[in-house]
Amino acid sequence: MEEEKVAITRKLIEVVNEIAAISDFRSVVKKQYFTLARRLKLLTPMFEEIRDSKEAVPEASLNALLSLKAALDSAKNLLKFGGEGSKIFLVLERDQILNNFHEVTTQLEQALSEISFENLDLSDEVKEQVELVLSQFKRAKVKADTPDDDIYEDLLSLYNSSETSIDPALLRRLVDKLQLAGINDLTQESLALHEMVTSTGGDPEETIEKMSMLLKKIKDFVQTENVDINSSSAKEKSPSLGETSTEESDKTNPVIPDDFRCPISLELMNDPVIVSTGQTYERSCIEKWIEAGHTSCPKTQQPL
Repeated sequence: MEEEKVAITRKLIEVVNEIAAISDFRSVVKKQYFTLARRLKLLTPMFEEIRDSKEAVPEASLNALLSLKAALDSAKNLLKFGGEGSKIFLVLERDQILNNFHEVTTQLEQALSEISFENLDLSDEVKEQVELVLSQFKRAKVKADTPDDDIYEDLLSLYNSSETSIDPALLRRLVDKLQLAGINDLTQESLALHEMVTSTGGDPEETIEKMSMLLKKIKDFVQTENVDINSSSAKEKSPSLGETSTEESDKTNPVIPDDFRCPISLELMNDPVIVSTGQTYERSCIEKWIEAGHTSCPKTQQPL
């Protein structure tokens, strides 16, 4: 029982440390995700006191801690996506994101409620702290922030706009609010979309194609306006930054956007890597290209 107690608490501390290592979140969910991560960090002292206590932990409490471990794993996955996932997806699928956040919060609240603090060797200070976190989770179940309605409406307006009728002011707002003004921001957004395509088995869903089209329009605007991108990069159309199939494509048989194919092999990239010129290639393909003695980018002919 003692070994089991130590093993469980170590795993709990480990997952909280992994949550703490997620240093930043996408702007559209930053406030509520940061608050959730901060609350979870406050549970560490409880786990440490249980681990270091000489008293045995009742089986019911061990089971409750296991349930809490599962809830923390769900929270970690949610927070990780909030830090690395597609910014456009977080806005477009706001109802799904909000529902996931609510489910995780409920899971955490239920798991903490199952722990009988009276049967654990905890200091009064730690008990009060955990009880405060529990009360905050209960309130969070009732009230949760929704992503900015203006960003959502702007994205829908952009999607429905033709190339000749796009409002530059709308694009400027989206670039600023989504923080997609730099080449690195755009590349990371493209890679996030690529990960979503890979997770669907290379068969893009309608939502992903929609996001790809939106990213292309934003990227074209950024290049035209030369926002935080040097002129030489702006002249090139990076294959990782938002090309998409046409609106007339057959939705019942979606086509993989060219952006997600390696420019060398023309196959779906499973291990994309960004080279110094800003282009994205399948890692094995660009490695073979370099090993063959080539010193320039296959796409732009710029020195690597």
